Amino acid sequence: MSHAIVMATKRRSKPRMKTRTLVLHHRYFGLRPDRLRGAAERVLARFTGLPPERVRISARRLREDFEVTTIMGRVLLERLVDGGLLAPHAGKDGEYNLTPRFVEFAKARIVEPLPRARAKQLIDRVVKIAAHINEDWPRNPLEIEAIAISGGYMSRDPELSELTLAVVVRLRERVRATRFTRPMTKAEGAAEIRAALTAISSFVVPRLATDLSAGPRPFSVIFQAEPR
Repeated sequence: MSHAIVMATKRRSKPRMKTRTLVLHHRYFGLRPDRLRGAAERVLARFTGLPPERVRISARRLREDFEVTTIMGRVLLERLVDGGLLAPHAGKDGEYNLTPRFVEFAKARIVEPLPRARAKQLIDRVVKIAAHINEDWPRNPLEIEAIAISGGYMSRDPELSELTLAVVVRLRERVRATRFTRPMTKAEGAAEIRAALTAISSFVVPRLATDLSAGPRPFSVIFQAEPR
């Protein structure tokens, strides 16, 4: 995918907050997902109408919202800072700024885990959809060059929270135009591809990439188009 395609997509689409998925039976920063999300929601509710980046919260108030003891509160604070949810406030000790990552956890969805056997079925579906896009979407100016999977699927965990896909697209050699429809833009083509993959399952998280080497490691290539 060329740099121009990436930039066009960014210019034409509004930034969206990442929808984070938390899995039942897992622990996050030492807490159950429902307890973590509920506490994060309480923090945000305290500052309704104020942009998260302007919120400052004390260690004491954080302990109250998360309903932990002083000792556990110190441990939790360290974990939240290390995890990128909180940032120490430069102007005053004992106070912290919320980060966009904190907001993600406050608005996260909580789901049953995805069994690995079901994940493999979804991957098979992804591959079929990718082939269908390349063969049967002649109006889309883009096609899929490769798809790689990374994240939890590359571990030995039998239960997963999502299927993270790096989707590399390229310009289609021939685009079919019609008399009654305007040509599809690259940004619209990218959005259409992303929507088709996301529609497979809420566990499928496609991210358009410039090339596979730029994505997270380790990864495994699950789809590769014919070279030109």
